[in-house]
Amino acid sequence: MNLSKNYKFWFCTGSQDLYGDECLRNVAEHSRIIVDELNKSGVLPFEVVLKPTLITNELIRKTFNEANIDEDCAGVIVWCHTFSPAKSWILGLQEYRKPLLHLHTQFNEEIPYDSIDMDFMNENQSAHGDREWGHMVTRMGIERKVVVGHWTSQAVREKIASWMRTAIGIVESSHVRVMRVADNMRNVAVTEGDKVEAQLKFGWEVDAYPVNEIAEAVGAVSESDTNALVDEYYDKYEILLEGRDADEFKRHVAVQAQIEIGFERFLEEKNYQAIVTHFGDLGALKQLPGLAIQRLMEKGYGFGAEGDWKVAAMVRIMKLMSAGMKDAKGTSMLEDYTYNLVPGKEGILQAHMLEICPTIAEGPISIKCQPLSMGDREDPARLVFTSKEGPGIATSLIDLGDRFRLIINSVDCKKVEKPMPKLPVATAFWTPQPDFATGCEAWILAGGAHHTAFSYDVTAEQMGDWAAAMGIEAVYIDNNTNIRDFKKDLMLGNVVFGK
Repeated sequence: MNLSKNYKFWFCTGSQDLYGDECLRNVAEHSRIIVDELNKSGVLPFEVVLKPTLITNELIRKTFNEANIDEDCAGVIVWCHTFSPAKSWILGLQEYRKPLLHLHTQFNEEIPYDSIDMDFMNENQSAHGDREWGHMVTRMGIERKVVVGHWTSQAVREKIASWMRTAIGIVESSHVRVMRVADNMRNVAVTEGDKVEAQLKFGWEVDAYPVNEIAEAVGAVSESDTNALVDEYYDKYEILLEGRDADEFKRHVAVQAQIEIGFERFLEEKNYQAIVTHFGDLGALKQLPGLAIQRLMEKGYGFGAEGDWKVAAMVRIMKLMSAGMKDAKGTSMLEDYTYNLVPGKEGILQAHMLEICPTIAEGPISIKCQPLSMGDREDPARLVFTSKEGPGIATSLIDLGDRFRLIINSVDCKKVEKPMPKLPVATAFWTPQPDFATGCEAWILAGGAHHTAFSYDVTAEQMGDWAAAMGIEAVYIDNNTNIRDFKKDLMLGNVVFGK
């Protein structure tokens, strides 16, 4: 699956013709230099494309509408070099539909104390040109990212780069299609949700298929294709027979290989980027998809267990946002399973029956074949590993009935204190910020689910910006959280976002 598209971001400079042609030539040249240097910096994950200086209502409106229809354009960066009367931007901004970043900078870093005159002052007016523009965007209630500082600053460039990844998550959200294999787990609340409202808010298409329709696609996979993938498994992963007959073990692994190929072909044919399964409705499938789902997630598909389509879509979006990131540590669906409550060693053991993405693995990845008490099928093969250490975020998108809320918890991933030789699943272990008790209390007060879309690479700020662009509430649980203020934040969210 191709996670990275050839997206570009347009750079639009605001000005006006009050100060003559020479000033406009300088504005255009300064903008060209900024764009060239941003592209040469190696910091930005996507190319910035310079557009002509915007000085009239007609050109501004035309440019923004061209951005709307250009499939390669993922967002617009605006900078007002001189004073740009903001009423000229109204029509263009009203019709613009993509992510927007306001770069509040100026060409020169330092005031030229010895030579500054009124010509320089008139030409270099970002200090109030950007305020004029910002006033209008605020008055119009348009969500945007504001980045402040000199364009040569590493911090500024990194902020732009980070926003670009958020913008990809915003643009790609409308392309996410989730395939539900059967329904969600009976009587479970958090895996439910309003799929119509989700399509209105996020652009997601969430469709259901009978499990045996996809089982037919699995059954159609040839023995030669299956065996070729099994050979790949055996080359790539450690094989832990643990007393099982080698031939019998390999037959179980082959079932997962056939499921992986069949599922992926079905997803590609029907143009879906995320999938959910349910252990209680497996139809003609011989095993609960385990290793197969882990491999599909590794390729970039979103996944949610027990029919949890919200998590599946969020995993897909977060994988898109982190695609191509240097030294990426991984993104996966995870589930809060059990606690360690020893004082000073508190944490949550994350796992699932089978389906954890190997992108988060550290160290060897093994294939095991073990019985599963759920699903009423033969013993499924699965990848087993432990996760990396370091900071990450766990997110939970919940449906509160009248609105969606995105809960974003910063967590610190750690190694478990002792090995767990009898636990045949992939695991992660983390302590939620600011501490175990406060983090868990805040999560429960906010209504967070037990399934999460987790990432080492996507930041809390990026996900908060994504939520803001989608027009939904975001609540943060991190080292600044205390319960008294957190309850006030939830109350404020009820006022602002409640219907």
